[in-house]
Amino acid sequence: MPDDSSDPVKPPTQDSTTSIEEPLIGLAAENAPELQAQGTSSQRSSPSNSHERRVRGASPSPPNAKEIARALPNNTDAEKGVLSAMLQSPRENIGDAVEKLSPEAFYVPAHATLFELTLKLYDSGQPIDAITLQEALMREDLMDKVGGPAAVLEIMDFIPDASHFDFYVELVREKHLLRRIIATCTDSITAAYTHEMEPEEILSQVEQDILDIGNDRNSSEVQENMRTHVMSAIEAIEEMYANRGKVQGIPTGFTDIDKQINGMMPGQMIIIAARPSMGKTSLAMNIAEHVALREQLAVAIFSLEMTTQDLVQRLLCSRAGVNGQNIRAGMPTQQDFPKLMKAADELAKAKMFIDETPSISIMELRAKARRLKQKEDIKLVIIDYLQLMRSTTRRAQDNRQLEISEISSGIKALAKELNVPVIVLAQVNRNPEERKGGRPRLSDLRESGSLEQDADVVGLLMRPERYAEEDDDPEEHKGEATFIIAKQRNGPIGDVPLVFISDQVRFADAAREQEP
Repeated sequence: MPDDSSDPVKPPTQDSTTSIEEPLIGLAAENAPELQAQGTSSQRSSPSNSHERRVRGASPSPPNAKEIARALPNNTDAEKGVLSAMLQSPRENIGDAVEKLSPEAFYVPAHATLFELTLKLYDSGQPIDAITLQEALMREDLMDKVGGPAAVLEIMDFIPDASHFDFYVELVREKHLLRRIIATCTDSITAAYTHEMEPEEILSQVEQDILDIGNDRNSSEVQENMRTHVMSAIEAIEEMYANRGKVQGIPTGFTDIDKQINGMMPGQMIIIAARPSMGKTSLAMNIAEHVALREQLAVAIFSLEMTTQDLVQRLLCSRAGVNGQNIRAGMPTQQDFPKLMKAADELAKAKMFIDETPSISIMELRAKARRLKQKEDIKLVIIDYLQLMRSTTRRAQDNRQLEISEISSGIKALAKELNVPVIVLAQVNRNPEERKGGRPRLSDLRESGSLEQDADVVGLLMRPERYAEEDDDPEEHKGEATFIIAKQRNGPIGDVPLVFISDQVRFADAAREQEP
């Protein structure tokens, strides 16, 4: 069998994502030292062969005189074993082969042709044996392509029985997996040399391709039938009934909001939008604090506006219940220190990861979120805020509306890919300023209608005290806040009253604050 080993590639370890307790080390792609092109399955080319292709890094090592080109990983005997078992026991084995293999999994083209034609006979309900297969090959003028009748008979009798079919299938899948990895790495190196894409796009594409390979490895690569989906839906309904009255998704920590949206569901894109200084970041941090500390789930926060230090100070004051303005002014009371120490101890244990990269691109954000998902199994992503992000595609450089549309669709794709809820903070335009009371609407989302299209839930935050008329009593609306659920794909819309505690920079349920 050919040698399919490869030299290790050491990636650099630099990332701006940090945990409250310790920094995260990011991953990045680096030029591979060397890749060698493949020969054929039956012969290898010598190092002097002019058809040998090499891709070298910036500092290649001197060539070895004994070095020879490597063939791509393959096991032709295992491929013959799979085909032989399919022909000997078609009823038992072809169904499993369809679920686990595709024609591309076969290294030898003739084997891929035989596999594809056998599946065609199987789908049409025709009997499958050496005679019917040879007849189909001649009818489609493929006999010479597979090596003639003798090759078909050789495969038919290649194994004594089909008892080791599953083992042969796994061997074929493993070799196909290795070839896909090599192809992905080769394409990445080619893209890096030719500069056809931006570096961030190349990195994101590499990570996505590798993730796709891993997902394919763990899947049957076949669509489930309707019965499977129906049974899965029934099981979900039964589970909801068993947990009736409880929040089905991840709780936000706000009882009335959770009642309306039933918690944050995996794959959802949730927008929290408002005018500046309404408390978008405070509300998002309150949710992050609850999920990380109360639910003990990992949370990723991408802060494009505030520094990590500012966010952590805000979290500390909010958690401790102390006056944040006094802390920032250097005038804490003696009672504040024990509260801050207790809050610091609790937050230090939280799995909360903060990235403060300014003007981060959607490509870079998705790449970092994937790494955090793989390394820390994050269950919630928070982005603060959307209009500060950018797209790296050239077509969006001169069109802000198209850029926001690409960012929005990219965030929605990220939520589905990682199967986690993603909270996105966004600005609304100035239209609420022109309305009495300053109540925002769904159409006020700034710069793109794609936001309301992509989002599963849109919550508009407003605080009436910010729009109080000059002749109004300033205390009448103090602390009042409303979370307007303007869109919900799978539930009702409506207003949720909240209370804003300004000195602690946190929100609370209105009903809870009114209790004696």
